[in-house]
Amino acid sequence: MLRKLSMIITISALFVACTGKDAKKQESALIVMKTKTIKFSDMGFIYSNALGVKVEVYAAGQPLLDLNINAENICLSLLKCMDKQQFNEEVLVAEYPSTLLENIFKAKPIFSRKNFKEIEGGFEQQISKEDVYDISYSVVSGKRIFRDKINKILIKVREQ
Repeated sequence: MLRKLSMIITISALFVACTGKDAKKQESALIVMKTKTIKFSDMGFIYSNALGVKVEVYAAGQPLLDLNINAENICLSLLKCMDKQQFNEEVLVAEYPSTLLENIFKAKPIFSRKNFKEIEGGFEQQISKEDVYDISYSVVSGKRIFRDKINKILIKVREQ
């Protein structure tokens, strides 16, 4: 009896310890991404946990984009992996923080919460650096919109 009780406690402890760190959030969303090198607007899935984010986008039921973001790098469709700064230089803007894309997909504030303003149903940020970027970013009721007017970058995520 004592052995069974000990085993149940051990298994329960392992289960609780593992689920906290690796717990995944999964959401279905309309994902729009327009940059100088990537352009798409289709349905997809966003999987996130403490270790990173995976974004899968489909067009006509076929995989269009597979984006994996972890602590060190960003991988596009399993073909090309780059460190986050290199990804920003090639796809976004070199001056963006390395955590920008991950924070957008996780619906978290960007630029270390610079100009963070709580609004009904979420938050918004207005961030600019003369001649480098002019960003408006909002997360409101399951909808995230990141727009950089200078660099013509748009990232939208609308939960379905």
